[in-house]
Amino acid sequence: MTHAQQSNAAICQCGKTIIALTGAPILSATCYCRSCRTAGQQFEHDLGAPQTVNASGGVDYSSYRKDRIKIAQGAENLREYRLKPDSPTRRVVAMCCHSPMFTDFTLGHWLSIFRGRVPGAPASQILVMTKDKPDGATLPAGIPGYNTMPPGFMVKLIASWAAMGFRRPKIIW
Repeated sequence: MTHAQQSNAAICQCGKTIIALTGAPILSATCYCRSCRTAGQQFEHDLGAPQTVNASGGVDYSSYRKDRIKIAQGAENLREYRLKPDSPTRRVVAMCCHSPMFTDFTLGHWLSIFRGRVPGAPASQILVMTKDKPDGATLPAGIPGYNTMPPGFMVKLIASWAAMGFRRPKIIW
């Protein structure tokens, strides 16, 4: 089976909301930026969401091309959150069980699925934005860490965008 034929799904904790994923992720990463950690902590505290921020203080994602994403079930449960009203980044939660589902940089061509929603998702290949990790946090051993977004990650994003014909599909429900 080729990567384009592989399929998986992001499933909320109660199973009412499902996002179909086709193909392999562009990359699986753990992000330590302040905005990802702040949003994750707010979901956990304000919504009672399942754990979003991991033990080392990062947020685990698997990033997929937007043209390989489809809201398959439970679109009516999805609600977006933005840290600032004018932010181009929206984080989307399935309100049926308060499961964070994905982060969408709306100007981009990829969607970062919260990895805890994807059964069998690949482990983190890299740690990004480690300059923002919480004070005293110990990063996982054996995974390359980068203070910012590393060039290799950016190359993978650009290559996936080229494969999409430089389109930026919108995720609408």
